[in-house]
Amino acid sequence: MTDSIPAYVQYVGAALFAIAVIHTFSTKFFEGLAHRQPAHAGLWHLLGEVEVVFGFWAMVLMVFLFAALGQHDAVAYIDSRNFTEPLFVFAIMVIAGTRPILQVAGDGVNGLARALPLPGAVMFYLLLLVVVPLLGSFITEPAAMTLAALLLRDRIFRADVSLRLKYVTLGVLFVNVSIGGTLTHFAAPPVLMVASTWQWDLGFMLTQFGWKAAIAVALNALGATLLFRRELAGLERPAKPAAADPAQPRAPLSVIGIHLLFLVGVVVFAHHPAVFIPLLLFFVGFATAYARYQDTLMLKEGMLVGFFLGGLVVLGGLQQWWLQPLLTRMDATAVFFGATALTAITDNAALTYLGSLVQGLSPEFKYALVAGAVSGGGLTVIANAPNPAGIALLRSSFDDGAVQPLGLLGAALLPTAVAMSCFWLL
Repeated sequence: MTDSIPAYVQYVGAALFAIAVIHTFSTKFFEGLAHRQPAHAGLWHLLGEVEVVFGFWAMVLMVFLFAALGQHDAVAYIDSRNFTEPLFVFAIMVIAGTRPILQVAGDGVNGLARALPLPGAVMFYLLLLVVVPLLGSFITEPAAMTLAALLLRDRIFRADVSLRLKYVTLGVLFVNVSIGGTLTHFAAPPVLMVASTWQWDLGFMLTQFGWKAAIAVALNALGATLLFRRELAGLERPAKPAAADPAQPRAPLSVIGIHLLFLVGVVVFAHHPAVFIPLLLFFVGFATAYARYQDTLMLKEGMLVGFFLGGLVVLGGLQQWWLQPLLTRMDATAVFFGATALTAITDNAALTYLGSLVQGLSPEFKYALVAGAVSGGGLTVIANAPNPAGIALLRSSFDDGAVQPLGLLGAALLPTAVAMSCFWLL
């Protein structure tokens, strides 16, 4: 469909994409406008929400397409886009963010922490940043991001910890989730885009990516833990999660088991929205029937993240004209570093998808493209599909309720360098 779109429309699409990227770094400006212009505070607050940015500019693009191409071609373009990933992230956030799932995840990490000879909060922090991102290779990266962000929010960030710890933790979490999904061929979006076309199976991922990713995840988590060990040790124990409140009873095994079945069902049918969306609807009904074992379902947060990713899908569909030639002019070394940098301004799955369209690529080029794309997945909120979920869940813990893009970028640079070194040198 995009091949038949006039060149001037593609140029406008690229311009709107660039504006949206700049907008993600400018959300604090709009929050300032909300205070200076209270008559329009609602609009400025809306534009100051990072999850709204790409959806908003995708709407502008669609208005332009209707005016420039007419209703038939504009609707045809939308129909040509694949919205499975935004829908899946919405579904997995709602289910993975429930009290029974968090209860199981928290108990597992706490159990491991108690078995090892370090202060509780220190070991909990280390294990969370290692185990949960690697778990993303099996339960998918969006689910891992949701679990890790909620556990961090409830057990670390709600305590009296420094803003520096929060930013460094966020940078490490985003990078670790991005690379932690590469142990398998079905969990990380950048890998999913190429696995079938390039015939990458589980054995290939474990031997070429998985063990290197595990080393990088462990090094990043250990570095952050050592950096903040005194501050973490000052927390006698992690702050209790909501599920530990006596007024909120722990879920029985039967309820936990049914939640896990729904979670597994959505993960197994992650590429089939006609299956996982009805499963989500059944889950909402079940959660409503047993509301005493639930906190408020994350429907709003999930929809905002889905809106962000949907906007990225719409805008990203018109970027092939400049991204693909840029990638194909590079050799393996250049594409590794180039993909890492480009990931900061476009979704890493979009980069690997464009690579999968090119015929005759060498094995070295393919490896470099995916390794670079996942290495840079923590640099910005748009670099990796699960990142908006992490931002949505953790931003209330930061000053003014917002995560500053430059703060995230700075915090993610060193973990990104560690990931790049492991993938390129090992």
